[in-house]
Amino acid sequence: MPIHNAMVLAAGLGTRLRPITDTTPKPLVKVAGKPMIDYVLDLLQAAGISTAAVNVHHFADQMETHLRDREQPAIVISDERDALMNSGGGLVKGLALLEEGPVLVMNADLFWVGENLEKPANLDRLVSFFDPERMDMALLCVRNEDTTGHNGKLDFSLAPDGALSRYRDGMPQPVVYAGAIALHSRLFDDAPTDAFNLNLYFDRAIERGRLFGIVLEGHWLTVGTPDAIGLAEEAIRRVGGGA
Repeated sequence: MPIHNAMVLAAGLGTRLRPITDTTPKPLVKVAGKPMIDYVLDLLQAAGISTAAVNVHHFADQMETHLRDREQPAIVISDERDALMNSGGGLVKGLALLEEGPVLVMNADLFWVGENLEKPANLDRLVSFFDPERMDMALLCVRNEDTTGHNGKLDFSLAPDGALSRYRDGMPQPVVYAGAIALHSRLFDDAPTDAFNLNLYFDRAIERGRLFGIVLEGHWLTVGTPDAIGLAEEAIRRVGGGA
């Protein structure tokens, strides 16, 4: 099914990126001259997303100013100035601003480069893979060797059919969560209205056999510290191209 709406999680404090984030929200920190959130929004635009809700908290005014002139996708602000809602609570609050239906969810500070332009893009593949009849969520995952800036932590084990389980030492096909999800908003009809971590729903989906994933093609970047900016820029030069 086509997906036209997205939620971008962008409200975090970015404490590990201090002192840069003492004056700038993390999603607006530039990598190779481009704010991280713009890599993410460009990926969503290329995937056909028409409307994206973006939550804001840290230097929210700067975020709103930056996003105001964005035409595609159209931006709807989910205001968390009063209180951070964590990943799950922020997602639920943002989903309330969008029409009910399938949604792409992305982190504002996680993105990738180096996709093969002759093949379907990662988000297009994720949308095609997602089947709400048998999946609560479909996650975009990445092999650890295809990352820059990651701490090496392995999140899931990926089965041949795409089913995901929490990774434990020695399990086959270890992968890292790449910060992109396809889901149907009805999944959160019974969700808490206060702050909670999205991992709660990952684990619930695993218990039900309804968490699935695909492997990212290209190179994935995470920028958690000031030193990681240079590493990410070198990876972009090496792999070629931005989002």
